[in-house]
Amino acid sequence: MIATLDSQFNTLQVPFTSPAVLLDPERKNLRVEHFEQMLSKLIVGQERAVRSMSDLYQVFVAGMNQLDRPLGTLLFLGPTGSGKTRTVEAAAKILLGESNAVLKIDCAEFQHSHEISKLIGSPPGYLGHRETHPLLSQENLDRYQTEDTKLSFVLFDEIEKASDALWQLLLGILDKATLMLGDNQHVDFSRSVIVMTSNLGAREMSELIFGGIGFTSAHVATHTDLTEVEQNIYHAAMDAARRKFSPEFMNRIDKVVVFRPLKEYHLQRILDLELKAVQDRITSSAGTKFLLRYSDTAKQMLLREGLDFRYGARHLKRSIERFLVYPLSNLIATEQVQAGDVVYVDTACESRKLVFVKRSADLLSAGTLEQSSARAALRSKRAIDRMTVVADKKCA
Repeated sequence: MIATLDSQFNTLQVPFTSPAVLLDPERKNLRVEHFEQMLSKLIVGQERAVRSMSDLYQVFVAGMNQLDRPLGTLLFLGPTGSGKTRTVEAAAKILLGESNAVLKIDCAEFQHSHEISKLIGSPPGYLGHRETHPLLSQENLDRYQTEDTKLSFVLFDEIEKASDALWQLLLGILDKATLMLGDNQHVDFSRSVIVMTSNLGAREMSELIFGGIGFTSAHVATHTDLTEVEQNIYHAAMDAARRKFSPEFMNRIDKVVVFRPLKEYHLQRILDLELKAVQDRITSSAGTKFLLRYSDTAKQMLLREGLDFRYGARHLKRSIERFLVYPLSNLIATEQVQAGDVVYVDTACESRKLVFVKRSADLLSAGTLEQSSARAALRSKRAIDRMTVVADKKCA
């Protein structure tokens, strides 16, 4: 193959100084590789979405993006709670430092054509022209860019709920990367990743999931079953999008990503991420800082209470708020937990509720809260084991 390429180079009649070298177009830039690894840790079970965001970032790093089009235009389809919005927020957190570094447009607020003035402002001469500050201004678009990353994320959430006027407005943005505001100022979207999310086809997907392989014990799904159902889910989502949006709108989208419904092992990983987020909330708060430790049965109880495949990760988050965050808030508000304590969380009464036991430890003077003593956590576990035995006797 190299010899054939050498002969092709020779036809150019240019004095080459080195032999032909086979290149690898699959290799990732180190920055892009790091971005993809970080995004994979935060987004569970959606490898296609992670790769799509990584590919766009590779184009941006290489400087190969077209100047007359947005850097990328993506349509995220899938059931609720599958991580569509979370993917954009996670990408912004990695690249721009904040998960809210996204210009987010809630399309449910633009169901009528006259509400488009909120996005582009009112034309001169209209009442309230000077008081209307358009959301899609250049200032808002560039607000979260950093010195290292001159990149913006624009999210149109639940795009199917918007009026036709918003879709028409998007046609120009997606095609020419420019928008004219009400005061005739131009907004440049050439350094923007535009993501639109939608729950279109969610009902059909739900029927395919629960009516196909299901999540019941009556049928054990094989790899072939899963692949076939995922293909059917993809086609159901695409068909729903084509029925809703015009061909010229769909033709301006670079890639459509269909998010897979989350399964139990996905939710187990998300549970660990959410428990870490609770610890981060405690650590970064201005109030009492302490360390949390969980038994396996406590995690299983939270997962069991938050397991609803129709609602995905959102139901799991509600379970954590109800069974963990609210009781912890009571403990903090009543000063039962002090700064530097280790709080061990376990279950009692046959796993019907969580119980909390603390041990005091000088964690704050030892350095950061995360550098806690394993010995303190072990003492807490022994204490909770003793209390669990007593609680089980009472429950009996």
